[in-house]
Amino acid sequence: MAVFVDTHCHLDAPEFGDEMPVVRQRAAQRNVALCVIPAVAAGNFARVRELAHAQDDAYALGIHPLCTGEAQDEHLAQLDAELAARRDDPRLVAVGEIGLDFFVPGLDPARQAHFFHTQLQLARKHGLPVIIHVRRSVDQVLKHLRQVAPEGRWHGIAHAFNGSMQQAQACLALGLKLGFGGALTFERALQLRRLAAGAAARGHRARDRLARHPAPVALPHAGAARGGRAAGPQRTGRAAPHC
Repeated sequence: MAVFVDTHCHLDAPEFGDEMPVVRQRAAQRNVALCVIPAVAAGNFARVRELAHAQDDAYALGIHPLCTGEAQDEHLAQLDAELAARRDDPRLVAVGEIGLDFFVPGLDPARQAHFFHTQLQLARKHGLPVIIHVRRSVDQVLKHLRQVAPEGRWHGIAHAFNGSMQQAQACLALGLKLGFGGALTFERALQLRRLAAGAAARGHRARDRLARHPAPVALPHAGAARGGRAAGPQRTGRAAPHC
């Protein structure tokens, strides 16, 4: 029997409310043995850690690109201190969710880059993998990865990947896994499905491609195939992370 790991699930999000334990139980009944709960801001570092320990799950600590408008440099220092303090915690598995987002308007690219670059340095310092948000930003993400570790490889995930085949190969060459989200189920997502199939056809191992969705954001629904978008409630755009 197959056992699954959900590599990206915001179980601390307020959308779950009182139903969160039920959601986690349903996942367990479907052989999801472990959920990785990524933080999005310094304000929820403690919450994701507490949830992971309470549910025998795992967690990641980081500052999401959509939260960089409110974040301060002192939060980077706080992240550094938290990673050091939890270095022996087996449930801390990554630095994340970090990255760049050039899709949502109104975000400062330079500020995003500052937080992303610094958090990559912290991941190397503490020897942790990364969970990277790459929406409309794959080339810039790759640039920062190469700058921080010119001769090194990375461990982690480029999640909700929707780039080109060349970009996919560049991510894989650096050691990242590709995360394909719920959009893969949309009828109109032909290019994304071709990309996932093309990666397989070119010999990339199945373990380099992950099917995941950042619940409760952009949840796939059965009705999505009819209109190319999720039919049920979802959070999109600027409000997606609970900064």
